[in-house]
Amino acid sequence: MIAWLKGELLEKQAPGLVLNVNGVGYELEAPMSTFYELPSVGEVATLYVHMVVREDAQLLFGFTSKQQREMFRSLIKVNGVGPKVALAVLSTLSTQELMQCMAEEDVAQLCRVPGIGKKTAQRLVVEMKDRLEKEFADMALEPSIGDTKSNNTRDAIDALVALGYKNVEASRVVKSFDSALSSEELIRKALRTLSGNVL
Repeated sequence: MIAWLKGELLEKQAPGLVLNVNGVGYELEAPMSTFYELPSVGEVATLYVHMVVREDAQLLFGFTSKQQREMFRSLIKVNGVGPKVALAVLSTLSTQELMQCMAEEDVAQLCRVPGIGKKTAQRLVVEMKDRLEKEFADMALEPSIGDTKSNNTRDAIDALVALGYKNVEASRVVKSFDSALSSEELIRKALRTLSGNVL
């Protein structure tokens, strides 16, 4: 079993990437959260790896942290959730956001993930809620009630999704700004960035 790989990043075209490890090119797939943290092509990258062996293929999935990898492993234990859906979840929601969804049984938020319908979202909550509390007990949840900064960020992302932007795109742009801004300011700055126009 391959635990991690360190090598020169030869290619990165989401969701795939290629690492040159001592002259051997390893193809991996990774969530967008990992792609945002990758160095430029030609630089050295280190990724934690999960390997899936099937009759017709051996697949490698890469993550920038052990926490991401363990969350991926927890997700694919759920009936009906394969590696592709697990990558979509981790591309859309951070580990903390996912844990918060489970703690609050926020099915609607999970349904925004591409490939996840209401039944799968409900199954995720049922099967993962208690397990995550045990497996990730040392990880602090982002407070939701009364946390103005967190609520402003979520409100801004929700507004952009309602306008037709993809959740992962909206989340990436909004979170690049100062979280102390009001939801209106975050939406205005995000729209300016996404549209390329000065509002």
